[in-house]
Amino acid sequence: MTWRQRFRAAYLLIVSAFIFACGGDDFDKIRNLRSAGETIICFGDSLTEGVGAGTGEDYPTVLSRQLGSPVINAGRRGDTTAQALQRLSAAVLQKRPRLVIVLLGGNDFLRQLPRRETRRNLEEIVRRIQAEGAMVAIAGVRLGLFTDEFSSIFEETAERFGALYIPQVMKGVLTDSSLRSDSIHPNGAGYRLIAERIGAKVKRLLQEGDRLRVGNPAGSAGGSPDRPAGYRST
Repeated sequence: MTWRQRFRAAYLLIVSAFIFACGGDDFDKIRNLRSAGETIICFGDSLTEGVGAGTGEDYPTVLSRQLGSPVINAGRRGDTTAQALQRLSAAVLQKRPRLVIVLLGGNDFLRQLPRRETRRNLEEIVRRIQAEGAMVAIAGVRLGLFTDEFSSIFEETAERFGALYIPQVMKGVLTDSSLRSDSIHPNGAGYRLIAERIGAKVKRLLQEGDRLRVGNPAGSAGGSPDRPAGYRST
């Protein structure tokens, strides 16, 4: 092997190790990465509450075990994005959040609410959480069997507001009888799969936030949370 070949092999090994260590994620655009908040909160509807699973099988509880940290389950069955927005302050903002995982939109789809209303509500939820200095993760779901006009809302909102996007957390769950309790809800095994998909992303996010907070704690440069473009306080 020539020195050029040895150099190239060593270079590729270093690059591969770096990508593996980072998990392939780029967190530079995540707002409030150095958040000084204290709690991890899962905010959503019945998929967060854990309808269809036994006690301790809801995905926030499983996620808590995976992360080794307390996780608050702020799910409420039946919630649309509008109803979730109404209870956001008491359920989330008053609990000093560091990271809020948002899983919403299913009931908007089932009730055939206008997409623009769902988008507006989801954006306002993200804005208010970020204004409190917390990170946001948006769990994406595919809501239609043949066509789906809602799923793009989740990814686009995450991209626009600097939130972590977790794609297709329900993929394959409702089409597999061993993972679902009924036509729209997972069972314990299904929620465990959702928790694994979310945990794989947010664990690395939290680790990166911890690394940055050690060297540059939130608030050391003015204390203001990051603001999305066009943000206006309400």
